Amino acid sequence: LSEKIFFSQSLQAEVVKKDGKNGVLKFNLSGNVFWQIVNKIGKTPIPPYIKNLELSERELKSKYQTVFAENFGSAAAPTAGLHFTSELIGKLKSSGIQFATVDLHVGLGTFFPIDENEVKAKKLHSEVYSIPLETTKKILTTKKSGGRIFAVGTTVARSLESASSEISSEKSFSGKTDIFIQPGDKFRVVDSLITNFHLPKSSLMMLVAAFIESKTNFDGREKLLEIYKYAINEKYRFYSFGDVMLLI
Repeated sequence: LSEKIFFSQSLQAEVVKKDGKNGVLKFNLSGNVFWQIVNKIGKTPIPPYIKNLELSERELKSKYQTVFAENFGSAAAPTAGLHFTSELIGKLKSSGIQFATVDLHVGLGTFFPIDENEVKAKKLHSEVYSIPLETTKKILTTKKSGGRIFAVGTTVARSLESASSEISSEKSFSGKTDIFIQPGDKFRVVDSLITNFHLPKSSLMMLVAAFIESKTNFDGREKLLEIYKYAINEKYRFYSFGDVMLLI
């Protein structure tokens, strides 16, 4: 391909592969030196529909980050988590609600509209995730005691459903998922879903419709449109910095 991208005088990359909407870059630096430069010159990868924000880069990094965040690797914040604060988590824990972690690396594909080939193949952009053994044990213990599993966001739901066999076998898991959850699919791990209001024609909308259909007797698409119509009439805020819904 012999294409090069210059990010700064010291950081550049060669395009080694193009795969549909994505590409693979080989950088001239690695390790701590690479990350030091990235942190210095990089910009927070906010969604393309967010424009003209009157925030400094430092403020944006703080606001577009969840309290759960620990590791590098995600191309975007799992936005359902933005609704949680340390204070809220403390109150929920004091009322007997347990939390368990999943390490998520949201991919750029989350911003792309879906196409017909992806729907037919039931395959999407891949995302890296890992589920520690402690989390699988908590999930199984909760279900055995009659409790419910609440997924904070569609990426969490996708990850848990992708690893449903490992979870049922009480195993940890680390890898990638490219599954495309659509109406008609069943949810085996997630009982309730906390999620934002998403872009139209997105895989996230289809996952939410699938969840509604899996847990109720409603047509998932029709019920989701009804929910969105109500939200619009009530002037709810949509997308990353918008309001959240709880599907029980």
